[in-house]
Amino acid sequence: MTDHALTTDHAPTSSTRFADRFPPAFVWGAATAAYQIEGAAAEDGRAPSIWDTFSRVPGRVHAGDTGDVATDHYHRYREDVALMAELGLGAYRFSIAWARVLPTGSGPVNAAGLDFYDRLVDELLAHGVDPYATLYHWDLPQALQDAGGWGARDTSARFADYARLVAARLGDRVRDWTTLNEPWCSAFLGHGSGVHAPGASDQELSLRANHHLLLAHGLGVAALRAELPAGHRVAITLNPAAVRPLSDRPADLDAVRRVDGLANRIHLGPLLRGEYPADVLRDTASVTDWAFVRDGDLAEIARPIDVLGVNYYTPLLVGAAEDGGTEAGRDDGHGASAYSPWPACADVRFAQVPGERTAMGWGVDPSGLYDVLSRLRAEAPGLPLMVTENGAAYEDRMDPAGTIEDVERTAYIAAHIAAVGRAVDDGVDVRGYFVWSLLDNFEWAYGYAKRFGIVHVDFATGRRTPKHSARWYAALIAGDRVPEAEPASDGLGSIDQE
Repeated sequence: MTDHALTTDHAPTSSTRFADRFPPAFVWGAATAAYQIEGAAAEDGRAPSIWDTFSRVPGRVHAGDTGDVATDHYHRYREDVALMAELGLGAYRFSIAWARVLPTGSGPVNAAGLDFYDRLVDELLAHGVDPYATLYHWDLPQALQDAGGWGARDTSARFADYARLVAARLGDRVRDWTTLNEPWCSAFLGHGSGVHAPGASDQELSLRANHHLLLAHGLGVAALRAELPAGHRVAITLNPAAVRPLSDRPADLDAVRRVDGLANRIHLGPLLRGEYPADVLRDTASVTDWAFVRDGDLAEIARPIDVLGVNYYTPLLVGAAEDGGTEAGRDDGHGASAYSPWPACADVRFAQVPGERTAMGWGVDPSGLYDVLSRLRAEAPGLPLMVTENGAAYEDRMDPAGTIEDVERTAYIAAHIAAVGRAVDDGVDVRGYFVWSLLDNFEWAYGYAKRFGIVHVDFATGRRTPKHSARWYAALIAGDRVPEAEPASDGLGSIDQE
């Protein structure tokens, strides 16, 4: 059951039309991920993924939560698509569960699994919502993990096979494809700090996994190009960081260089230029000799793409250990762990961004999104960008009337859309914005304790209720308007709080 009761009386008060600041074909959408919303974890031939396994390890996920049911999107996708259409979304970014399509990661196709995505795509198109498919959003089939996972080179080849068969089935209707979502998280949170599946804590393995993920992307691009009609677009989505120093001390500036290498250039170098940055190789020489990089790999990784996806939530603030030692402290927003996701950075201090915070403890700073987009224009001139995730978790409360007035989330979204608008004004080729997330969902290691959705989900009943942020976003899309300036961090600025 969905409580739509959707009104558009929360439109921004600005008279500036978005067409004056954004390209005429600018895409307004929302994003989700398969394991976070689908549920039906053991239905219709789906096999376990690494997140099914990880979430069952005591202490790994808040309250022992799992994605077994999640928001039950597998059974309620028609209702969810109708809600997307009611919100006026032009596009929906979703991921495909590899273990639903290929239960063992390779071999025989599970027809029922592909049929689900067939139905979902048709439902989206019938409602005028363009499908944006992501092939990998962190849920590797457990069978492939048992064979070595992303630490094994063969997993990259298996990904290409998977990409090819999904594109062969859906490519006649899906024009926009993303290979990987945030390989940094898969590699370094999954294999370095261990706060994500598969839960490993090995710095050499994290760097090796990162390389094999990038290789999978390159092989996947080739596979998609072989199957897709001309004019279809292929992308990868990164989570580039705006890395800022604690001070202008040389040691703090060098910490920025090192972290920037691991957060950004370790991906941008291979993807855009076919090379790993020399300083990153030097910085991590104590961890690995990089022998897992073989001849031809970097050329494969650097295959041209059509769009670069950008996920952004908060900047990073770093410096050198205050005493010059190796116990620097880590408050980087990436979860508590005795192990760091930053190889060879034990002497780097990660501090909290000052000012307002979300329920995740992440600092609210839309200027970081502007900085990231501006940097990418300089590093990849001519490559279109898409903001594929941006949003915030807050402590939502439903009032007695059954409404959720999440004005903090609305302000966050408005401020970041304004930052995108400022980048567009400066000539950055940004093609769209996808809010994270359409629905409250299974938030990885935080389970159901953190809510990012613009639509509230009662996890006991499945009931969907659009929040203030959903109504505001719908009004923005329908009214073709954006805030004239970034709202102040302590209020909604130019948007109507009502």
